[in-house]
Amino acid sequence: MLPRHYDPIAAIATAAGRSAVGIVRVSGKDLEPLVRAICGRQLKPREATYTAFLDQSGQAIDHGLAIYFCAPHSFTGEDVLELQAHGGPVLLQLLLSSVIEAGAMIDSKGQMPRLAGLRLALPGEFSERAFLNGKIDLTQAEAIADLIDASTEAAARSAGRSLAGAFSRDIDTLRDALIQLRLLIEATLDFPEEEIDFLRQADALGQLSNLQDIVQTVLQRARQGALLAEGIRVVIAGQPNAGKSSLLNALAEAELAIVTPFAGTTRDKVQQSIQIQGVPVHVIDTAGLRDSEDEVEKIGIAHAWGAIASADVVLFLHDLTRADDEDYRGQDAAIAALLAQDVSNKTIVVDVWNKVDASANPGPVEGLVLSAKTGVGLGALRNRLLQLAGWRTEPEGVYLSRQRHVDALRRVGDHLIHARTHLASKTRALDLLAEELRLGQSALNEITGEFSSEDLLSAIFSRFCIGK
Repeated sequence: MLPRHYDPIAAIATAAGRSAVGIVRVSGKDLEPLVRAICGRQLKPREATYTAFLDQSGQAIDHGLAIYFCAPHSFTGEDVLELQAHGGPVLLQLLLSSVIEAGAMIDSKGQMPRLAGLRLALPGEFSERAFLNGKIDLTQAEAIADLIDASTEAAARSAGRSLAGAFSRDIDTLRDALIQLRLLIEATLDFPEEEIDFLRQADALGQLSNLQDIVQTVLQRARQGALLAEGIRVVIAGQPNAGKSSLLNALAEAELAIVTPFAGTTRDKVQQSIQIQGVPVHVIDTAGLRDSEDEVEKIGIAHAWGAIASADVVLFLHDLTRADDEDYRGQDAAIAALLAQDVSNKTIVVDVWNKVDASANPGPVEGLVLSAKTGVGLGALRNRLLQLAGWRTEPEGVYLSRQRHVDALRRVGDHLIHARTHLASKTRALDLLAEELRLGQSALNEITGEFSSEDLLSAIFSRFCIGK
């Protein structure tokens, strides 16, 4: 723990703005003197008490509920004081200032030696204290932020399961099985003359296969959870007047982008997040791709290519009414060639033909066929996007996770593949097998935070809101 982790901290724990109730939260060691200074009385632990909140002159700032949690029976594992006052921004700032002043006025010679350094909390510092004091693991800490930031009902429910420890329990089960296999291999290294019979009798290969199956199951759930948390980035691209803005409006079921029969109407990116079966899909409409002398349009086209470069999926939109136009097909081919050069390896390009409602005899084309105007084919497009994202209909057991969890589980799977190779080889390089299992366990420990660098922790908790 760093020196700052021993400081008492305080913050407003509710969102900025006017509200009926606002909360000021304090965490640290030995908060009883602060409780007396602010509330004018001692509080019974874990019991809500209606009381006045006092400034340093003894005048009441407000009246509300105060709850005092004694360590270690609190969210952070330290003493915690929560003051529930009226939710005016000025009032809450005044109450927070009084709390800070109360800590500063009682120095090491008085009643409050540990509160002389009472300071404002950093983003996520209360959750960080809970993690450092063993109240929650790192996946549960991340689930707190994910629950606050959840943009869909499915994401909120999955984050709740992660916070309740569902993901952590799966990781713990996997790690325990891995440790058992490690113990077996390490014991075998001490008795090399008996290794073949020993490993066969203990069914080391069967244990390793079971581990691989568990990793794949947890990995699939983690992918689903990461998808619920982060969603996918979809860019609509194509020539002018292909119906890109109409498709964005149709997917969002709202008039977000201006639609006219004139080419070049869209000059910059228009973005909207929608839900498909609870999965967040971030859809971006872009300027039509063509050669232009208009300086403003050229900037919009440059922004379009920038969005394409960072997309998960590019919907390359074509005008079905011009499918037989050689000039139009030639321009599409040129854009397709540029897309092949510009997109990253992870980006998927999907050909979509629009305006089926206006095409008399649409010839055979490759890709999805739809009408942004009438809605024909939109269901197939939504299903295609979910399929490309890797979404599968799952029972209620999905928990919210992050891309770093997915990456760590993939590394675990890779280490187990290498371990199986060493176990199955004629030479039986058990020392290399043991090392692969150790690396796999280390990757698992990164997920729950049993082994985490300070840089990783700082990056995670800095994204939390202040007061959480």
